[in-house]
Amino acid sequence: MDNSGPAASVPGKMTDGVSHMRDFHLPGRSAVLASSGMCATSHPLAAQTAIETLKAGGNAMDAAIAGAVLLGICEPQMTGIGGDCFVLWSDPDGTLHALNGSGRAPAAQTADSLRAEGHETIPVHSAHAVTVPGAVDAFCILSERVGKLGIDRLLAPTIHYAEAGVPVAARVAFDWAKDVDTLQGQARDIYAVNGAVPTPGDRFACPQQAEVLRRIARDGRDGFYAGDVADDMVNALRAAGGTHTLDDFAATAATDTTPTQSAYKGVTLFEHPPNGQGATAQLMLNMLKHFDIAAMDPWGADRAHIEAEAAKLAYDARNRFLADPDHTTRLEHMLAPETAANLAALIDPKRAMADPVPISEAVHKDTIYITVVDKDRMAVSLLYSIFHGFGSGIASDRFGILFQNRGAGFTLERGHPNELAGGKRPMHTIIPGMLARDGAPIMPFGVMGGAYQPNGHARFVSNLTDFALDPQAAIDAPRAFSDAGNMKVERGYSDAVRAELSDRGHTVTVPETAIGGAQAIMIHDNGTLEGASDPRKDGCALGY
Repeated sequence: MDNSGPAASVPGKMTDGVSHMRDFHLPGRSAVLASSGMCATSHPLAAQTAIETLKAGGNAMDAAIAGAVLLGICEPQMTGIGGDCFVLWSDPDGTLHALNGSGRAPAAQTADSLRAEGHETIPVHSAHAVTVPGAVDAFCILSERVGKLGIDRLLAPTIHYAEAGVPVAARVAFDWAKDVDTLQGQARDIYAVNGAVPTPGDRFACPQQAEVLRRIARDGRDGFYAGDVADDMVNALRAAGGTHTLDDFAATAATDTTPTQSAYKGVTLFEHPPNGQGATAQLMLNMLKHFDIAAMDPWGADRAHIEAEAAKLAYDARNRFLADPDHTTRLEHMLAPETAANLAALIDPKRAMADPVPISEAVHKDTIYITVVDKDRMAVSLLYSIFHGFGSGIASDRFGILFQNRGAGFTLERGHPNELAGGKRPMHTIIPGMLARDGAPIMPFGVMGGAYQPNGHARFVSNLTDFALDPQAAIDAPRAFSDAGNMKVERGYSDAVRAELSDRGHTVTVPETAIGGAQAIMIHDNGTLEGASDPRKDGCALGY
């Protein structure tokens, strides 16, 4: 079937005011507009919980935490308290902050031991890939330092739904069926409904996690990183061959960082520094400045090709340079204008280059995103993940905590900046974003999809600036991603574009799963909040 392309279906233009021209004959989503508060995320119950939290007197941080934790029950294949988070937020006065809630490898773990066992890469569904979960510590810190309501109030909705159950949404059911074979041992029983993979509308409950959340609500971080819950997690991981200890859990601590920034056509993009991969998006945009993207067909082969080539080069730089900054990283080199200029000069506008040799780390997987803006214009951008679908597949025996496999983001290459080492954080895929104009935050946003995220950030910013799309249209627009020798091109592109990309040397496929997801909230000068949420997911934007 020769699709005509999506240009007619995404005509909304971003303007100084809120003035959109969506063709109401065609499928699509209108922007969600409000003035007192807004949330956009990948599940309606989480968005509703965030809005209820705002109405109860909470601020944007309270609402983001309450909604994010609930997503661990609504989308357990994507996220949960056994995972990590990264958070960007701006105060009402526009001051920007960042907290890194990613965990570390257990202190006793070594790359040498895995190499001695014959491993060339870290087994993704093993205890070796489990870094200590960092999200709970980050949520407790942010609740106390930034929030207003207290962690007990923020966890109450998730405690309720963990016990009562949540009807499984359509995209969640699709992902569940695709990733269920990851689950090992009793995790298969915990993450099943009546002993089977759930279908849309089946109700999933996890009362064991409700009990964990009660302990966190009562005791703060010690309810998770000490006592019975920590014992349960350490026992499960050691039984699976891990080197984790109670000391590893007790030592977990989120860290404040300084966001990195780069400019693109009138806006400034803020990202987390390493061990996050946000600099990859900034490098991509710095390369795209060397091409007249705005003069290209937004859904044509020229733009898709240039973007794919820029992604290959930026991701290669990421794989070589980004790691835990406590050890080593070359962030300044990645963000230097001359680096982007030199790399852009390598791009042939008419011919695909060979993919650089990939580094031996697993990077392309899943996550959730939530953004909230409150009445005082605090803006929160939060990503929360267990990495692969259902993470490591290992769950603790008593409380059913499903562990992330973020350690698969390390490499076993000797001497590499991102080489596995005890107490070290792996290169991390999750990157919440924030756009500013004239020094003032105007849009918290995020793009899900593992390794796609930097490419997704660059495309979203380009959609807004080069083609003046409004946030919803910029999210709806079709996506392409060149990853490990495979150029995935969504069905929103025409067959003619796919054929032209193939002629230029790309190996083109139509991915089984739509590429990533996204949410954003635009803060307009007139006080209106404009929310947008990706139709590739089950969620929505809600405001009041």
